[in-house]
Amino acid sequence: MTKPGDSQTTKKTIYELVKEFPNKTYNELEKYRNADRNEEAQRIITQQENEELKDNQLTESQRKQAELEPIEEVDWEELYEKEHTLRQEAEGETNIVKAIGMNSPEMKAAKLKIEELQNSMDRLRKENSELYNRIADLTESPLQKARESGL
Repeated sequence: MTKPGDSQTTKKTIYELVKEFPNKTYNELEKYRNADRNEEAQRIITQQENEELKDNQLTESQRKQAELEPIEEVDWEELYEKEHTLRQEAEGETNIVKAIGMNSPEMKAAKLKIEELQNSMDRLRKENSELYNRIADLTESPLQKARESGL
């Protein structure tokens, strides 16, 4: 049997309560329903207070850390500006180094050497392919040639 304060009765209407407790008066059923509402409200308030306490309480390790390293007031705006200017300077220097490096005579010579090596590699691949085909032609059996010629 359901008692006041049970979580099942919190959503029941008066009609449902009358079916469940036919011997009770309307006023008694209202008391049941109001008691359930009050319990639920109290439970919600208690949960909220518990959550606030948890948020406000530091763990033991956090307290010890705060004791060892007290947090001083930091001017975050000033730190941000310093970091920002340092990053801009570093980026500018990087761009200068890249520009000089790409247009330097050493880079141009390296590009020419790479192009020369690529051309040489392409030529050697072509020669290798031709030599492979010549060897294949020379190693064909005489019998195979005679069959192809129709003998």
